[in-house]
Amino acid sequence: MSAAEANSPTESSLDRFLDVLRCPLSGERLTAMPGALVSIDGQHRYRIDPAGIPLFVDGLLSPASAAQREHYNKVAAAYAANLGYPHTQEYGAYLDRVTLEAIGSEELGTVAELCCGHGEALTLLGGRAARYIGVDVSENMLQTVKAQHRRPDVLFVQGDATQTPLAPESIDTVIMLGGIHHVPDRARLFAEIARILKPGGRFLYREPVSDFLGWRAMRAIVYRLSPLLDHANERPLRFRETVPLLERAGLRSRHYRTHGLFGFCLFMNSDVLLFNRLFRFVPGIRGIVRGSAWLDAEILKVPGLRRCGLQVVGIAQKPSVEPVQ
Repeated sequence: MSAAEANSPTESSLDRFLDVLRCPLSGERLTAMPGALVSIDGQHRYRIDPAGIPLFVDGLLSPASAAQREHYNKVAAAYAANLGYPHTQEYGAYLDRVTLEAIGSEELGTVAELCCGHGEALTLLGGRAARYIGVDVSENMLQTVKAQHRRPDVLFVQGDATQTPLAPESIDTVIMLGGIHHVPDRARLFAEIARILKPGGRFLYREPVSDFLGWRAMRAIVYRLSPLLDHANERPLRFRETVPLLERAGLRSRHYRTHGLFGFCLFMNSDVLLFNRLFRFVPGIRGIVRGSAWLDAEILKVPGLRRCGLQVVGIAQKPSVEPVQ
């Protein structure tokens, strides 16, 4: 058996997802062929790369998405390294806890993670997803995460978050963890999420947020200095821009709460603050970070400071279809 054959998705694994996959150009159903997915009408063909990842971007990416693809192909390895420091992991664990608290115990069903990067939602959600589809424009990111998650209930595809290869009303839960702020056309993104969500489905997100003027000023400087950030395509969320756009797309905002303050600045910015990396040598750093996360949370409980955090956890929901009387 060749390496390409060994890495390609089996027919049975792809069969688990053909009901939700669609040609992003025509909306036609897709059928699995050797090394490719082909639209039922035969007009469109999408390659499956040697790692087993269907590719839905050739000739389809907007200029902004193409720029994101190029940028994250370059920084994929460094991106992973910056998430591996003990202080970053510890503060990230706090953010995961508050995110899971917001999500609650509801069934998640078929989950699509847009701008999935290294599949952060798979780690966050554990085995709660009945099926998982990760969508990202960067083949380098996808090849890394594909090697870590070889399961029949998991599929990674290369695609544009504003023009996904997913069927209308086919997804129970859409999740984005740090992806929205890379997408310039938020209205188109939210409309696409509304399109693929089933009635009653939820959109879960955790993103950088700059509702506080001080953070906007700081990030305007930092984003230009860091070689790992593309300042032209980095725009943190703001409440007055995000929630109205969600509502106009037909998604009702159910939760919007900010987290992370000074501790987040110190321990979660290894990509932009070089001294931050030295914290991994500090004895007892994990305990220090836990205390810092607790202090950040207490400060943000003070009236008037509730939207001053650096990360927002949000939930929006597509209304259920009311039964005909």
